[in-house]
Amino acid sequence: MSASVSQPRVGVWLIGARGSVATTVVAGCAAVTAGLHPPTGMVTETPPFEDSGLPPLSSLVFGGHDIVDYPLPKRAEALAAGGVLPAGLPAAVAADLAAADHEIRPGGPVPGHTGDTRSAEDLITVFASDIRDFIRRNGLARAVVVNVASTEPAPTAAEPPTSSLYAAAAVRAGCPYVNFTPSTGLHHPGLAAEAEAAGLPYAGRDGKTGQTLLRSVLGPMFAQRALSVRAWSGTNLLGGGDGAALADPAAAAAKNAGKERVLADTLGAAPEGEVHIDDVPALGDWKTAWDHIAFDGFLGTRMILQTIWQGCDSALAAPLVLDLARLTARAHEAGLSGPLGELGFYFKDPVGDGPSSLGEQYAALIAFADRLRRGARDTAADPTGEQR
Repeated sequence: MSASVSQPRVGVWLIGARGSVATTVVAGCAAVTAGLHPPTGMVTETPPFEDSGLPPLSSLVFGGHDIVDYPLPKRAEALAAGGVLPAGLPAAVAADLAAADHEIRPGGPVPGHTGDTRSAEDLITVFASDIRDFIRRNGLARAVVVNVASTEPAPTAAEPPTSSLYAAAAVRAGCPYVNFTPSTGLHHPGLAAEAEAAGLPYAGRDGKTGQTLLRSVLGPMFAQRALSVRAWSGTNLLGGGDGAALADPAAAAAKNAGKERVLADTLGAAPEGEVHIDDVPALGDWKTAWDHIAFDGFLGTRMILQTIWQGCDSALAAPLVLDLARLTARAHEAGLSGPLGELGFYFKDPVGDGPSSLGEQYAALIAFADRLRRGARDTAADPTGEQR
């Protein structure tokens, strides 16, 4: 299925565009659009989002920045060999992968990197120009910038980290921004205010795909049943690019902050215990998350709940990235700006105001879909397309 001639095309500019998540996003969108696979995991493809004016999957055009030069078709073949993508899918969507790969531009390096004398301002200018050229070259109605790069450590100096350079470039190019990572992005001083002043919506941060997704369900359960959680400890085993990046203690600390915040928000206080992240290269794109929860019942009876979550990180993340790109693009079209707290359903550390439990976050997301639906009806009734 292809977009009709009259259907506006929407860009999705991926930071980390040759990584496993980005490759799965591009291949998955092509597969669903072509009817090769159902949109499993895509909340925006469920009935509550019908007629809310979201851009069709067939209208999405992909590009992005990356520091590696490894073609998307080859990356997709490697993911298929590892069982992340279905066998035969890279060949079936080879044209879509090649088209997206053609739109990828060199990213980084960070300011001060050996052999590169460009300042932060130089890099922002180049990145913003790349995004604007992408929009112009493809005749896009708008584009959303989504950060799916590896986690970076929390900044320790005044200079903006790499993720913030990309976020600043998104703002300068007039694009909504989604931070699917725990990296700084728009959280660097002044950037969020610039985005809001420019009339741009933004969402993030750190996609909620596995262990924290489960915590956002179990935490409210303990609180609502008046059970006292004494300790909550966890371990993550993962490989691939994320495993290598999170082997850095500073990057792991940035990642764990969101996991711990969910428990503090849903339980009212942070219980004892920590989350450990171990890099196991042999696991590739697969991860195992184990939680050990110690809690007290009636009369102080001590009890234990243990959970094991085993999944493929790219396959868990990709449908969420597609959801977020569509929702944020529609919010931009509807004239919304600032933090989209209603999208907290997707994140460990959501921007804006909103609940922490998954059930309440889902209700807020459905209410947001209704709001977008009303906006779509208003626009349809007004042939000038002006928001009222």
